[in-house]
Amino acid sequence: MANSVVDRHPAIAPTDSPPRDRIRRLVWKIAIATLLLMAVGSATRVMNAGLACPDWPLCYGKLVPTQQMNLQVFLEWFHRLDAGLIGLSAIALAGLSWWDRRELPGWLPFASTGALGLIVFQAVLGGLTVTELLRFDIVTAHLGTALLFFTTLLIIGMALLPYQGTGSVGKLPWIGLFGAIFVYVQSLLGGLVGSQWALHQCFGYNQLCTVMNSHILGVVPPTVTILALVVVAFRTPALHPKLRQLARWAGILLLLQIGLGIATFYERLQVELLTVSHQATGAALLGTLVAFTVLALRDRAGSVRV
Repeated sequence: MANSVVDRHPAIAPTDSPPRDRIRRLVWKIAIATLLLMAVGSATRVMNAGLACPDWPLCYGKLVPTQQMNLQVFLEWFHRLDAGLIGLSAIALAGLSWWDRRELPGWLPFASTGALGLIVFQAVLGGLTVTELLRFDIVTAHLGTALLFFTTLLIIGMALLPYQGTGSVGKLPWIGLFGAIFVYVQSLLGGLVGSQWALHQCFGYNQLCTVMNSHILGVVPPTVTILALVVVAFRTPALHPKLRQLARWAGILLLLQIGLGIATFYERLQVELLTVSHQATGAALLGTLVAFTVLALRDRAGSVRV
């Protein structure tokens, strides 16, 4: 999707039309809500609230279970509420994209429809996490699909962003792309660790240590790639300020994520705020790398045309 989007966007973006601006603002709002949704989902898991609502899609057969409401029920209920609002927003995004398709890039209606398909699949997985009693593979797929949806939104948003490249990105688009892939895989490994309680199992019963160790060793590829991205970005003359800023944020988020990971490990997942922050920072790091890659590819595509 990224390549098809980039290939149709020159380095000098056209003036925003009202439909284009409206779509972009909606995309950013959905992306922020999705980041919040993943953070709440992480809190739901670490607080053992995944089955606080025993039925689906309602909670205790009600839209708002006021009588059963406590912290765990609230987390699961709010998670579903946010997911429902995102689903309605995704429907609006697809509808507006097709309605105004004559004034929008040709790829946009298909990209927004793909995003809608992901959120529908995500809803199905959400239901299965309850009916299958938090089966670890479904929980991990649930997280992976949420990250793909988040990534798709960022690709659309960055592709619609007015941008004039400098044509000096070199190999930075590919470094950013590999960094994003490594972080995505590492996020899935983290999801497996959390959904199987692998850290507790490894410490307590010497089980699932392979899963835990894979996540620990998996830190190396994204770390090396992101550090290379930061170094190359700041050594590249005439690089666009937005790309330099995104590279800086990638470096900052990487250091924060490593620190949170170490603290979470030594606290053995006992501090919920650390665990939730670790997952949310990972998603933010992935989003930063995706944003960098899309802009860098647009920059490179524009310089090739020239």
